[in-house]
Amino acid sequence: MTPPPLPPPERGRAPKCVITAALTGSLTTRQQCPAIPFTPTEIAEEARRAAGAGAAIVHIHARTDEGAPTWELETFRAIFREVRARTDVIVNFSTGSVGIPPEERIAHIRELKPEMAALNMGSMNYAIYSSKSKQFYHDHVFANPFRDIRFFLEAMNEAGVRPEMECFDSGHIGNTRPLIDLGVLRPPYQFSLIMGVLGGIPGTTRDLVHQVGSLPADSTWQVIGIGLEQWRLVAAALSLGGNLRVGLEDNFYLEEDRMAESNADLVEKAARLCRDVGREVATIAEARAQLALPAEPRQVAA
Repeated sequence: MTPPPLPPPERGRAPKCVITAALTGSLTTRQQCPAIPFTPTEIAEEARRAAGAGAAIVHIHARTDEGAPTWELETFRAIFREVRARTDVIVNFSTGSVGIPPEERIAHIRELKPEMAALNMGSMNYAIYSSKSKQFYHDHVFANPFRDIRFFLEAMNEAGVRPEMECFDSGHIGNTRPLIDLGVLRPPYQFSLIMGVLGGIPGTTRDLVHQVGSLPADSTWQVIGIGLEQWRLVAAALSLGGNLRVGLEDNFYLEEDRMAESNADLVEKAARLCRDVGREVATIAEARAQLALPAEPRQVAA
């Protein structure tokens, strides 16, 4: 008589996956991808579509109506207002730039108090190189000395805004140690592991495992892959229990030669990959709880 089959082994349930959509960036152009949003209304519509596809967080850079990067407070205010008119998604504003004074890069965080704000955790060479044309693009030094990082952290703490620490290399994770010791960086820690930028850590699974193993206790993390390497890193992050960022800031393509028509296309693919490997996608409310953010969405200051 054949014995009954054994029950499957019990396994720990992976946490629900929080998906972030990086909607526009500061360098992307409509010549590269026609779907890049510029105006507050366009950015807010992309936020609505991304949230409907499964994103719990939107990461936002401000643009002029013509597409140039801008740090005008009223532009950020208009974006925040338009987003809130459409969705209660978690809002994460950028603070990263080259050649803009720190006081100008933090003014919108002090005034508008979004739930989260990006915080670049170290300096690096930052470039794009084309092996086809044999030349560099966007070749500059992305300077983020400790004095600036501490300045941003103190402003975020005062405003009650969660820093989302953007780490382009292993040393950027290590840069948290003195800030934790000083008490200006406080748990829970939210890390973004950005991989595949020339000048930073390569976008490989081996390097992602190293980055995750370097994080301090009481941390949550998401992977940010650049270009088509994004999808392999998404798969690796899902197996490691991490969260994801996708969006037109980082990658235009669903697959080789198939360009996304909106951020929602990229979020939909990320959500499908989550479910394919047995991970559930976190709702906005679940993401707030998982990341220890306020339960109610931040509203726009008058």
